[in-house]
Amino acid sequence: MFTRVLVANRGEIAVRVTRTLHRMGVEAVAVHSEPERDAVHVRTADAAVCLGPGPVGDSYLRADRIIEAAKETGAQAVHPGYGLLSENPDFAEACARAGLVFIGPSAEAMRAMGSKIEARNRMMTAGVPVVPGSLEPVRDLGHAFATAGEIGYPVAVKASGAGGGKGFRVAATPDDLKAAIAGASGEGARFFGDPTVYLERYLDDPRHVEVQILGDVHGNVVHLSERDCSIQRRHQKLVEESPAVHVSARIRARIGEIAVAAARAVGYHSAGTVEGLLDGEDFYFLEMNTRIQVEHPVTELVTGIDLVEQQVRIAAGEPLSFTQDDVRLDGHAIECRINAENAAKRFLPAPGTITAYQEPEGEHVRVDSGVEKGTALLPFYDPMIAKLIVWGPDRAAATARMRQALDDFRIDGIATLLPFHRALLATGQWERGETCKDLIEDRHWLNDV
Repeated sequence: MFTRVLVANRGEIAVRVTRTLHRMGVEAVAVHSEPERDAVHVRTADAAVCLGPGPVGDSYLRADRIIEAAKETGAQAVHPGYGLLSENPDFAEACARAGLVFIGPSAEAMRAMGSKIEARNRMMTAGVPVVPGSLEPVRDLGHAFATAGEIGYPVAVKASGAGGGKGFRVAATPDDLKAAIAGASGEGARFFGDPTVYLERYLDDPRHVEVQILGDVHGNVVHLSERDCSIQRRHQKLVEESPAVHVSARIRARIGEIAVAAARAVGYHSAGTVEGLLDGEDFYFLEMNTRIQVEHPVTELVTGIDLVEQQVRIAAGEPLSFTQDDVRLDGHAIECRINAENAAKRFLPAPGTITAYQEPEGEHVRVDSGVEKGTALLPFYDPMIAKLIVWGPDRAAATARMRQALDDFRIDGIATLLPFHRALLATGQWERGETCKDLIEDRHWLNDV
């Protein structure tokens, strides 16, 4: 086992990883930008190294500086968290060249799943169902119109290397296609350095269901059931829960088998998530996230398995200590992402300084956060403040606990999504387990939350 690990991230995920490392008896090294010198994630760690100025391109995305920091501080491994460099195969390879263990999958697996086009091809070869669409990139507008005509409108235009809701546009008619391609391609180039796009059938209101998997370097792969992440804005998640609503035991077993097959198809090890769309009883592979997910705590609460600990143990060469038959689901968990955003202004980010901060407490209430009173939320970074996660014996009990926790959560000085979540979980749509798409697209409803 490692004795010291560098956590190549910031905010709540850096704090969360550090806490597990400490529980395992492993020291943690933090990295930070100049304006975050005194951040919570820095003070939580055993050592810290400044990477550079505030913008992520000058600090948290400086792979060379991160590797230097790991070597300077005697770290043997690097945990990338999520976002930033977590799905960058070049970074994983650079760590290996420097004699550092990258706590995540192989660079080959990341490359295979990082390109949505290649991932779709690999999944089809492995017998994994994918959303009907093109298996090749758009070459030009003529090719795009021909392909869209074969698929049928509406079509989704997706950037091959993108994620997190970016690089995604919908063309409802042929008149929309040119602009959709330009938008998706532009975001793909701007955020991920890859303008390549492809087309697939657009499913109007499917459930977004994803399966958590774990694989070790000895060939063992298990799934830890599914999460429902259907409540989204601009294809970015707002609320997640496990197990998924409206998923029978039969469907659960089938999508779990699909996820394991997808992981095996690329020789996957570490924690990963197979994301899919559930349309009725049809489950289609969407993409694989080759990292820990923001919403991983809901899986931890219903399975009792610490996913970060498993990542570390797998990276250290240990085999999984349990089999598929050992995985049991207990109760229901819900996570609300508490972002510094204004729901009434189409979820516009609202940076500023937190003037008062009080987390809810109580049995089966968990808060993953990297902020406190006085924390300045800077426009350089993701607007997430905290994740509020609760467990209950069933969905109704978990909902009641979440509503109480939301009422008890106090954040002053900035706009947050606390009012949005309080209003959402009080609706009949939430109670019936709907995707709540109608509410999130209703400006009048959002103005009243």
